[in-house]
Amino acid sequence: MNAPVSNTAGVIAALAPCFGPRLTMSSAVRVAHGCGEGLRDIAAPDAVVFPETNAEVAHILTTCNTAHVPVIPFGTGTSLEGQLQATLGGVSIDLSRMNAILTVNPADLDCRVQAGVTREDLNHAIRADGLFFPLDPGANASLGGMAATRASGTNAVRYGTMREVTLGLTVVTPQGKIIPTGGRARKSSAGYDLTRLYIGSEGTLGIITEVQLRLFGIPETISAASVQFANLSAAVEAVMLVMQMGIPVARIELLDA
Repeated sequence: MNAPVSNTAGVIAALAPCFGPRLTMSSAVRVAHGCGEGLRDIAAPDAVVFPETNAEVAHILTTCNTAHVPVIPFGTGTSLEGQLQATLGGVSIDLSRMNAILTVNPADLDCRVQAGVTREDLNHAIRADGLFFPLDPGANASLGGMAATRASGTNAVRYGTMREVTLGLTVVTPQGKIIPTGGRARKSSAGYDLTRLYIGSEGTLGIITEVQLRLFGIPETISAASVQFANLSAAVEAVMLVMQMGIPVARIELLDA
């Protein structure tokens, strides 16, 4: 059900003193937040707000939830799933200002970042430590958005998807509660696996504001090969054989040309 205009206007008025110029109703900004890269049918939000802390995200969600105004989390806008369209209006929460790399633990091969950090930003920061974050969904997506959409990529053959490389999260619920999930430990059986619950939830259960990630050592050498097959069945059989032999292949792509 669409929220009454008075509710949305009231929420915007309530948020304005806290966010100042970081809350905008500019037509150009709203349109830019009204779709991702997959769909061009723009459904713009009524306002866009740029929080910088977990507490600010909690304040936005509490205010909007109380007034029954929809919220739409926004990272870098590279998603293809269509969830960025504000079909019911509401407030778009742009997390691009939450772009700090909070901790990097080279010895333990993990890091903690805010949701607005992009994949390329993280890899640039950890390259000097001989580390890299392997997932490559094809766009310079935000890591919070990648967790929210359970992103993958061609490197998933060896390194897995966001589900496999995410150790923990910080999530803000619609009621404004800030909750941690998971942790740095690779093996833990303590409590419910809330991390897996939120990964892929696309903002429907809460907004991911921080992500704890596994890192990997940069390979000393990388080799690539192109192989031709007479038919698709032969190509599939070759891939199955490679995987069964345990050859550490990072990616395998099919080119039907």
